[in-house]
Order: sequence, then C-alpha cells, then structure tokens
Amino acid sequence: MLDILKKNKVWLSVGIIWLFHISAVIGITLGNLNWFIEKTPINLGLSFFLFLFIYPINNLRKVTALLLFFVGGMFAEWLGVNYQILFGEYKYGHNFGPKLDGVPYLIGAYWALLTFITASILDFTTLPYRVKIIGAAGLMVILDFFMEKSAPTFHFWTFSGGIPTFENYWTWLLVGILFQIVLKLFNIKGNQVFSLNLYLAQLCFFVYFYFYD
Repeated sequence: MLDILKKNKVWLSVGIIWLFHISAVIGITLGNLNWFIEKTPINLGLSFFLFLFIYPINNLRKVTALLLFFVGGMFAEWLGVNYQILFGEYKYGHNFGPKLDGVPYLIGAYWALLTFITASILDFTTLPYRVKIIGAAGLMVILDFFMEKSAPTFHFWTFSGGIPTFENYWTWLLVGILFQIVLKLFNIKGNQVFSLNLYLAQLCFFVYFYFYD
C-alpha cells in the first residue's frame, strides 16, 4: 500500500487539491460562504504543504529561494499595507490567518508558491527564457486579477474605494518578474503536473466567483 501511495503521490495530491476547491465552489454556491471561507488558511496551508512535498523543496538552493520569496513577498506587502508604496491603498481582512504588522504570513507563503508553480508551468514550453520569465509573472497577475473581485466578499483584503487601481497590477507584474529572474538564476525546476493543476484549480475557483452573482 505504501509503495502504491508513493508511486501515485502526485496524482493523489492533485486529487486532493481539486477536491478541496470543487467542494468549496459547491458549498459556497449553496449558501455556506462563511463556513468555507473561514477555512481558507487550512486550504492554503494544505496546498503549501503538498507543494513542499511534491514540487519538491528538497535542497538548500530551493529552500533559500523559498525563503527569499517569502520574505520578499512579506516585505512588498508590508510596504503596501503600511505605506501604500506598492499595490495601492488596501488592508487585509481576517480570513488569511495570523498577521505580522498587518500582513498575513500566508501571503508570504503564497507569493513563494505562485512564483514556483508559474515558473514550472512555463517550463512545459520551449520559449526563450526571457519570455518564460514575463509569461510566468503574467500568470501571477492573471490569477490576482480574478481574485480581486471576490477578495472583499471573502474578507481576504479590501482596497480603498472598493477596487484596485492599475498600480496593483503593474506592481504585481514587476515583483513577479523580479522573483522569476531570481528563480531562473537559481536554475530550479519542479513538478510540472502538480504545478499546473494547483494553478488551474485556483484559477477556476476565482474565475467562477468572478462571474458568479
């Protein structure tokens, strides 16, 4: 049994990811918004744990990159939340778990996770590395774009005025490009199947609620 689990760990992890996201879509659609959204830290925490295991993050180079992206993401968000230097004027809600000076720790982890999996998705292609860098950062921005509409309802974060300005997106792109360059310099590659499915599961979730009334 353990041997079977080991051989199929990627697809089992992919199944868990889709199960959690599809269950949340169904549950929220049926009127259980608060119950499911309050479990956001559990969902993101599980996704991050599976990412560490499957990607995998298994050597000093990868751990170093992970920490750089976590700290860099936290710092960028700290500047945004406290000084409006990046992303615009916004603040985080209560559904992303514990915070450090207004910035949820899970956001730092999410920046790292997105950097790794979007890079891995573009590794499917034979595009020039410069295009891969911009394309991976673009995938990060696309996901953020669809998240923005649901974020206030889900108590993730709220922008002053209710909607993000263009500053949010170009800043996301610039930070994403910087992180992708660092990842390429580290020459890190991960599991493409897991990365693609995790990204698509989150994208489908937020695209659904982007058009959901």
